[in-house]
Amino acid sequence: MTTSILLLLLGFVLLVGGGELLVRGASRLAEEVGLSPMLVGLVIVGLGTSTPELAASVQAALAGSPGIALGNIVGSNLANTLLILGAAALISPIAVRGSVLWRDGMVGLAGVVVLLLAGNSIGLDRVAGTGMLLALTAYIAFAYHQERTGHQLQAASQRTAAAEHADPGLHDHPRPDRKGLVKSVAFFLVGIVLIVAGGTVLVDGAIEIASALGVSDTVIGLTVVAAGTSAPELATTIIAALRKESDIALGNVLGSNIYNIFFIGGVTGLVAPGPIPNSILTSDLYILLLAAIAAIVFSWTGGRLGRREGGILLAAYVGFLAYTVSTV
Repeated sequence: MTTSILLLLLGFVLLVGGGELLVRGASRLAEEVGLSPMLVGLVIVGLGTSTPELAASVQAALAGSPGIALGNIVGSNLANTLLILGAAALISPIAVRGSVLWRDGMVGLAGVVVLLLAGNSIGLDRVAGTGMLLALTAYIAFAYHQERTGHQLQAASQRTAAAEHADPGLHDHPRPDRKGLVKSVAFFLVGIVLIVAGGTVLVDGAIEIASALGVSDTVIGLTVVAAGTSAPELATTIIAALRKESDIALGNVLGSNIYNIFFIGGVTGLVAPGPIPNSILTSDLYILLLAAIAAIVFSWTGGRLGRREGGILLAAYVGFLAYTVSTV
């Protein structure tokens, strides 16, 4: 038990350090290459921090533990939506763009509906898995085009306004800072490595502790494994909130939720097709659906997710954990 606790502590240290480097590198990378912070959070950071969930779910599915595999996906999204988003909003209210909320929030909501439909019909088989991966590809292409176009228009407007007040002799465009770009990429990659390592160590320790307590694999997947594999998102989002990087914080949560369902769920369906456990299908997916709707409604009111809403989300997560443990 002592070794397991030490693994947990080591995992947290690696996650915090990796999260700091990841957010710093992502923020600088967005500036260097002309991408919006929201796009970086959605596509790059969201995918990077979802790596532990992918590894845990696929390994569990191949090992014949669908409760852990699917419970990890659903539990991670609940942790992202209620715990992580709630904690980030408590630290620093998160500004929310309506266009992002309707695009990314609704895609995440649609993902929950897809799991419900698949679970009540064909299960998470190779057909469902392929369809989910194709849907994710289409979403990434659309989000990239929309964010890239919007960011370029905003940058062009800012350059035009600046040029109107600038000295005519200062209109030469600065060349990209190659050293700065290399440094940003290095920070980002090292952050990813530390986060993946930290998530792996954290999950190993958590599973050992939970197994010693005699808890079922579905409950382990929904709680311990989900919380452990969501630790990268927690570290990254909290650090982004502390640094006032609202777009990266929100983009990371929304992106991670989308990747968890469409990417990790899709890959799991391809490599280890099978039914969705009944306990997840009849209760936990509906709880996730309500959580996703609540987060969208809270964010829509006033154009931001404030401390009061963050507190409500956190309280809801505590309630979910209490409910899950009570059903053991």
